[in-house]
Amino acid sequence: MLVFFGTVWIALVAILLLAPGIYDEILRSSDPVAEVAFVTTITAMILIVGVGVTRRWRWLFWLILIAFLAGAVRVPISVLQLTGVLGTGFPRWYLVLQGFIGLAQVMIGLVMLADYRKAGIWGGLEHTA
Repeated sequence: MLVFFGTVWIALVAILLLAPGIYDEILRSSDPVAEVAFVTTITAMILIVGVGVTRRWRWLFWLILIAFLAGAVRVPISVLQLTGVLGTGFPRWYLVLQGFIGLAQVMIGLVMLADYRKAGIWGGLEHTA
């Protein structure tokens, strides 16, 4: 879980440094301060999630599970965007990245669900914080 969020954060920063136009499109602004604020906010959220995962917050387990399973929507949307059915202003590499992130989310969500059925929330480990 933490590896996934770390990888997403690295991709987030890499996009900011190598292709800031992506954030211009997302934020509908070319203000570098807005881009840095966006990445800083996402970084703070990832850090909070990291703390919650290590402390095995029960509510966070369910939030992550729902969000990751909902990531299944990213895959067909990315395919539709890549084939031109849905219009987009993003480069193809970004759409492929979004599709892979969605696929990884769903796979992690399914593993979380299977582990929950076998051993409970966070693999049955007791709250240690």
